[in-house]
Amino acid sequence: MDNRKAVFAGIDGQALAGRLELPAGDVVATAVFAHCFTCGKDSVAAGRISRRLAERGVAVLRFDFTGLGQSDGDFANTTFTSNVDDLVCAAGHLRDTIGAPSVLIGHSLGGAAVLAAAHQIPEVKAVVTIGAPFDTSHVEHLLGSSKEQIEAQGVAEVQLAGRPFRISNGFLLDINQQNQTACISGLDRALLVMHSPQDDMVGIDNARLVFDSARHPKSFVSLDGADHLLTGRADAAYVAEVLAAWVSRYLR
Repeated sequence: MDNRKAVFAGIDGQALAGRLELPAGDVVATAVFAHCFTCGKDSVAAGRISRRLAERGVAVLRFDFTGLGQSDGDFANTTFTSNVDDLVCAAGHLRDTIGAPSVLIGHSLGGAAVLAAAHQIPEVKAVVTIGAPFDTSHVEHLLGSSKEQIEAQGVAEVQLAGRPFRISNGFLLDINQQNQTACISGLDRALLVMHSPQDDMVGIDNARLVFDSARHPKSFVSLDGADHLLTGRADAAYVAEVLAAWVSRYLR
């Protein structure tokens, strides 16, 4: 397989850094992978799933959202809407290089983002969510008591997964203005919802709400025993194997 660096412009001209996993043989499809909230393109799940899909002939672009990892920009100025814009720019980069993505894959909040971004990428035929929240405001619980400080001061530093991040009130306002129900019900693409019953960060009820809001064709796969971040090698491999088999039906 071929692992290449990818750099492309975001909506405001900022440089977004990515990795393009290319199959050794023919490319049967292209996909964009959206990482979880405050994670990055090099997270365990993003790397393992992308590499396994490349083994199955799917070229995958995984990238850092604005202000994260090696991408330019200030994370404090980002919102859920800007994440969606980044996804559309990533799709545009693939369109201009090896071919527009027919698949969007999103982990956690990235799953909510691909559901919203799909409407702006006409070539997408299938969308996959992994441990995704139904409501974007779900991430508020991660902020704890810092939410009041953010609202009072406009921006505050919050510890997430042991690392400091500056979160703005604009981010809070944005996640509370999203209409995910409309995005999901009007998706008009095949949808695969993958979620662990043991997920203690984004509860399994979120998967039910996403699935119930979607129209067919739609499928649900239980990731029994997996944690939210898919840190287990076998769990990430299972996700990739099932995903590749499922999506092949929509790539004829």
